[in-house]
Amino acid sequence: MKQEEKNNLRHYEALRSVPENALKPIQAGRLKGMSNISPVWRIKAMTEEFGPCGIGWKYEIVNRWTETYGEEIKAFIEVNLYIKDGEEWSAPIPGTGGSSLVTKESKGLYVSDEAYKMALTDAMSVAMKSLGVAADVYFKGDNDSKYQQYTEAAPPIEEALAALDAAKTPEEYQGVWAKYCQWYEKNQDFYDKAIEAAKRVTKK
Repeated sequence: MKQEEKNNLRHYEALRSVPENALKPIQAGRLKGMSNISPVWRIKAMTEEFGPCGIGWKYEIVNRWTETYGEEIKAFIEVNLYIKDGEEWSAPIPGTGGSSLVTKESKGLYVSDEAYKMALTDAMSVAMKSLGVAADVYFKGDNDSKYQQYTEAAPPIEEALAALDAAKTPEEYQGVWAKYCQWYEKNQDFYDKAIEAAKRVTKK
């Protein structure tokens, strides 16, 4: 590798690798075998490479908006990320992220008070990806990474509730629980339906 190419890849190489304790393996459902990356690790990696946030790297929120899909509302945030390379600040590195603000559930509409925080985390991860942060998780071209990108969204809550209603045996119930609990274990509708289904399939 030429010296100039090595210099161009210096931040990428420093930021590409993710320690195992910063990855949360997904054990069941459609995302089984994939991993979620800790946002705190991303901040730590950026701080190690560039210095404290606000001094060696910084970001600004340039846009925030919502989009309505039927009765559901999604929140979006657009950011510009900057790094200090030597004495100069970089050009803006853009990132856009989103999350659910209002979700339709069987008992009504659920409003998340963390939607914008989650959208910001998503947007920052997109911007940081351009610098090579967690590159080994996203790219397997020159590195035999055992990790995969966490890209799929949660299935609709109605799908999970219908699956619980359809379970007829303890084995079917366990399969439904394993598939959906990673998303909806703390959802009251899902929890109530799961209790109801568990009693039904174990009733003699």
